[in-house]
Amino acid sequence: MKLDDRDHALLRHLQADSRMSNADLADRVGMSASACWRRVRSLEEAGIIDRYGASLNPHAAGLTFQAIVHVQLTRHSEDDLAAFIRGVTARPEVAECYATTGQSDYQMRVLCRDLDAYNNFLETFLFRLPAVASAQTNVVLREIKANTGLAL
Repeated sequence: MKLDDRDHALLRHLQADSRMSNADLADRVGMSASACWRRVRSLEEAGIIDRYGASLNPHAAGLTFQAIVHVQLTRHSEDDLAAFIRGVTARPEVAECYATTGQSDYQMRVLCRDLDAYNNFLETFLFRLPAVASAQTNVVLREIKANTGLAL
């Protein structure tokens, strides 16, 4: 699906406030409510709008420890990789995980209640995965920019 200026406007408004009513959204982009609904529906069906959700403040939710974890694997067998991915996907502490190039095989953003909870995450989960060789932790001191929206 090729996106036009109106699609970009719809997506920018929905990224800023997905709870906005269809009528308000249509008004902001200069469309009729029915045309707006059809356009948003087509963006959903095309997979451009993946899901709707709430953006939470980790500190306010009690998750005061945040780290970027650089994971190196010892084994790259299909079974070990699948076990690693299944495990990481299932853990609520892992907010994001990316397979990357460079020294580390994976980069994860991990959120925990505190340092003790993070240490527990390492000892009871990450270091018990057979494929994990090492993990380097960079503790996040402060957040400079966190944007869940895409620049369109």
